[in-house]
Amino acid sequence: MKRAPLTKRGVERLRIELERLKSVERPRIIAAIAEARAHGDLKENAEYHAAREQQSFVEGRIQMLEGTLSFGEIIDVSKLAAGARVVFGATVELIELHSNEESCYQIVGEIEADIKQRLISINSPMARALIGKSEGDTVELLLVNGNKSYEIVGVRYE
Repeated sequence: MKRAPLTKRGVERLRIELERLKSVERPRIIAAIAEARAHGDLKENAEYHAAREQQSFVEGRIQMLEGTLSFGEIIDVSKLAAGARVVFGATVELIELHSNEESCYQIVGEIEADIKQRLISINSPMARALIGKSEGDTVELLLVNGNKSYEIVGVRYE
């Protein structure tokens, strides 16, 4: 397994999720399976099959999280001395030049990425365009529905 970069904050979120899956979800599903078994014939028992499917998903997620946490490379973003240059872990403030719309993203490892929380994967097109650039630089992003230009107005490491 290749070592995946993780932020300290991301590791904490993954550990919390892993603990919840092990201490809350796993016992809940085991109880649901036991209850469904008590209802009799398992071949036509939709509740049993649904619970087994949930169990499979949760166990897979637990394995994935445990693997990621054991092989991940934790990078303390607050100790990076990259200055105004964008590297892994940077929180980047942008202004879209056409609309003047402001946005802010943190560049994180693939497993941590969550666009709703403004966490973008280091492998995403946006992050790849930003890496190596500095505050004040303009970045051109080629999108399916046209190009967008952004100015980097701030880079910070938290």
